[in-house]
Amino acid sequence: MSVTLPYERLLITGAVGYLGGVLRRAMRDKGLRPRLTDIKAPSYPLEGGEDFVTVDLARLDQVQAVVKDIDAIIHLGGHSIEGPWETILNANIVGTYNLFEAARLACVKRIVFASSHHAVGYYRRERMIDTRVPVRPDSRYAVSKVFGEAIGRLYADKHGMSVICQRIGIARHRPPHQRALRAWLSEDDFVRLTFDCLRAHDVHFEIVYGISANDGAFWENDGGRRIGYAPQDSACAFEKEILAQAAPDDAIEALFQGGKFTSAEFDGDPSKID
Repeated sequence: MSVTLPYERLLITGAVGYLGGVLRRAMRDKGLRPRLTDIKAPSYPLEGGEDFVTVDLARLDQVQAVVKDIDAIIHLGGHSIEGPWETILNANIVGTYNLFEAARLACVKRIVFASSHHAVGYYRRERMIDTRVPVRPDSRYAVSKVFGEAIGRLYADKHGMSVICQRIGIARHRPPHQRALRAWLSEDDFVRLTFDCLRAHDVHFEIVYGISANDGAFWENDGGRRIGYAPQDSACAFEKEILAQAAPDDAIEALFQGGKFTSAEFDGDPSKID
């Protein structure tokens, strides 16, 4: 079934990754053919009419070439987990700066930036938070997502670009563990959220949580409601199965919304993290 969006020429970065693949298939099924890019070529054959370009986001010249004539960008590209600083720096910080700067030069109208709930990962699990709380990154990866949100705000305020940041929860085919019962984002809801980000009118800058309609959610999704996002899936359908097989969290990760990202390399004092 075809769909109409306010932007005709779309670009998906990170198109070979998990969420890039989910979005690519959904757009193809709706008759859309966005330009696709990633640092490596896909292992699967491209469908008719698909346009794929190999791009290193750390190379501004390559990014400028691929955003030419684009109206809107869904920026999923970069290193998607924790990693060494040099990797995070080049892929997620230099790469995200290059993406926004190239988009500015090309007069791109909207960027949908894939941020992460790890940008607020050191909030305690018993606390519900919204999009107005101060950031509390739980990893080098999370710091790069905070940077992406900050540069999105800069380019919205300074250059008039329309920017929506998706603080994506635990995005999997199904919830993988107990924490995900409160933080899961289904594939279909990710697609719904992204299409809502593209359809939303009169957006200057917005942060939305990428989360399904889960019981006991960590996040108050006021930003999602402002753009018309209404998730249809819920992790509660998997609750009995997950609770029966769940391994206990370690003492640190059990405290915080970011899970294992908070306990990795941890040598601080959890009593000082309110």
